[in-house]
Amino acid sequence: MNTLKSVTIFGGAVLEKKEYDYQEAYHAAKACAEAGLVVVDGGGPGIMMAATQGAKAGSGKTKAVYLDPDYATTFEGKEHSIVADEMFTEKNYIERTRKLMELGDAYIFFNGGTGTISEFAMCWVVSRIYFGYHKPILLYGKFWENIVQTFVDNMHIRPDELRILQIVESPAQLVEALEKFEELIEQDRKVYFENPGEEKHFLLGPR
Repeated sequence: MNTLKSVTIFGGAVLEKKEYDYQEAYHAAKACAEAGLVVVDGGGPGIMMAATQGAKAGSGKTKAVYLDPDYATTFEGKEHSIVADEMFTEKNYIERTRKLMELGDAYIFFNGGTGTISEFAMCWVVSRIYFGYHKPILLYGKFWENIVQTFVDNMHIRPDELRILQIVESPAQLVEALEKFEELIEQDRKVYFENPGEEKHFLLGPR
């Protein structure tokens, strides 16, 4: 792929290897790595560990953004058994999420808890703000249909905001969706800013 170089994978930290979502994240990350994409995640257990392991199995490169707060009382911490090819550390949650958003050219969301909800919301609103230059959001799993429909039924969601989201249910569908987005970029994409300044982290294009 010419523009999409990396994907950031988000998801719950409490999932174990035997669980369905963990296995799906592993195989999805493996498929992304085999497609030549760098896999980025938060460096923790659960979906994050599945992403790093899957990317390694696919002979791909990995990046991890660890959270190392001084005063957090309920935080899973770093997964020490997994070492990414490139590692970053942030002292607070907001900056860590920002770094994860910066490093990925596309965002993939698996099942998770409040952290995943927060990350999803941040990615969604930023992609809406920069629609046309935005990074795509792929929601992995059929359960997302009910969640998105609940937003539509109960909140003031704009039509363009839904165009940012795509639900996929398999590693093959995931890679196909990324490839189609790559084609869209080449065929009908707004011209990139040459010097977008600080906003470059949220725009899809040359850095």
